[in-house]
Amino acid sequence: MEAIEIIASQWIDEHPEYHAELQDVDAALAKMAEVSTVKENPFLHLSMHLSLSEQCSIDQPRGIRQAVELLTRRRDSLHDAHHEAMECLGQILWESQRAGRPPDGDAYVDAVQRRATRD
Repeated sequence: MEAIEIIASQWIDEHPEYHAELQDVDAALAKMAEVSTVKENPFLHLSMHLSLSEQCSIDQPRGIRQAVELLTRRRDSLHDAHHEAMECLGQILWESQRAGRPPDGDAYVDAVQRRATRD
């Protein structure tokens, strides 16, 4: 497998609630673009895990690696830290899209750091 496929498989393993849905590739691909207010999209969720993994591996935006590592130590779980960082990433992307400007990497890192330092 390619490196990204290995990382993806590790995150898929962390989400057994998606296993049945991802078993049938054709059905999963057909559902990929569906929008639901009832349940989360496993493709979006897993792609955010992959995005965070990649961001941390290259420390882009600068400081995200340290912020996620601190959050991981505070939550005693990389998985939980990712879920919290995803909320920050989603918010920054939503604000960026809404304002028609590039994402604010500094605000994103600051948001993750705030989560890592609050009780």
